[in-house]
Amino acid sequence: MAQNVDLARFKVAIIGCGRVSEKHIRAIAKLKDRLTLCALVDTNQDAPSHLLSSCKRKIKKHQEFKASIKTFIDYKEMLSEIHPDIVAITVPSGLHFQIAKDCLEFGCNILLEKPMTMSNKSSRELYELAESKGLKIAMGHIYRYFPIVNLLHEDMVNGIFGKAGHGSVVVRWGHGDDYYHQAAWRGTWKSDGGALMNQSVHALDLMCYLMNAEATNVYGMIAKRFRDMEAEDTALGVYTFENGALCQVEGTTATFPNDHEASFFINAEKASIRISLRKGKPSFSITTPKGRNLAFRYLRRYIKQNGLSYLIAVAKNPHYGIYFDLHHAIASGTSPIADGRSGYKAVDMVLGFYRSVMKKAEVELPLSHEFKIEEMNKIIL
Repeated sequence: MAQNVDLARFKVAIIGCGRVSEKHIRAIAKLKDRLTLCALVDTNQDAPSHLLSSCKRKIKKHQEFKASIKTFIDYKEMLSEIHPDIVAITVPSGLHFQIAKDCLEFGCNILLEKPMTMSNKSSRELYELAESKGLKIAMGHIYRYFPIVNLLHEDMVNGIFGKAGHGSVVVRWGHGDDYYHQAAWRGTWKSDGGALMNQSVHALDLMCYLMNAEATNVYGMIAKRFRDMEAEDTALGVYTFENGALCQVEGTTATFPNDHEASFFINAEKASIRISLRKGKPSFSITTPKGRNLAFRYLRRYIKQNGLSYLIAVAKNPHYGIYFDLHHAIASGTSPIADGRSGYKAVDMVLGFYRSVMKKAEVELPLSHEFKIEEMNKIIL
């Protein structure tokens, strides 16, 4: 393989100019030696300019940066004219599948925001299509890119922590009714899903990553307590993993919007692991049976491996890590940390949970038949 493959520079296009797109633009701008933003696409012709304006204060040489960007209403027209190496898809979840499929068919690598699609069958189809074409799918599973997470994964894989006993994941990511009223698709079964599919899917993915195991069973319950939406604002359930570990999950958007929290706990034979993010402030501990906290040891190890500037960049914007990793994966022929397989597995976990709600019984994973989230319309909350 040629040396210095990471010096290759790739063209990037973004389809969808909503709120999350700003994180993409900031990451691409910071990786200007590796990536060039060449196109923005949105059916609202004013959206690209509004998006670029919102990033003005956070991008150095903003005028020079945006000068090379073309805007489009039709993403197929963009594909034909620009021929991007990478397409980031940040449209509503219900539109992911067709756009992602078209981009892969055109020969583009893709960065796909979570969830991958709204059915287990279509998610797997995207993964298999990318594999057949030798293309990369990077998922917007941002938690995999948080500092030290990859080191914890490596040590779990290598048996440093011994056997995993159980874990828990809590996602209290409150949104008020104004959030759901901003767009008709938000909180609907067909295009968005509820607290589990939208806010918690990448947290479930992280538990699989940290435990180094896939879920085999799930029992779940959902409710709509406070929010004016079609889908659930609260979900509680338990997963069983292939290694015998159990994991309880709480996902909700019914908490206060100014007090966002995501926390993870794993109880293993030789350590208890805690990672949390609350009101934007991260914390973590890796505690031994004798009570010693190895957090700073892991932080030093991470900085030694990646550098302090990388840690700061990822801590400020995890999408920087996703783009950095995707660039390396394309250039070197390796797989992204959060790849297409992780995308469809996470969707299967969520849909299995919803299937359990419909059946009022424990469900085996992976699902044996196609299940579309819009089937949840049969449930009255």
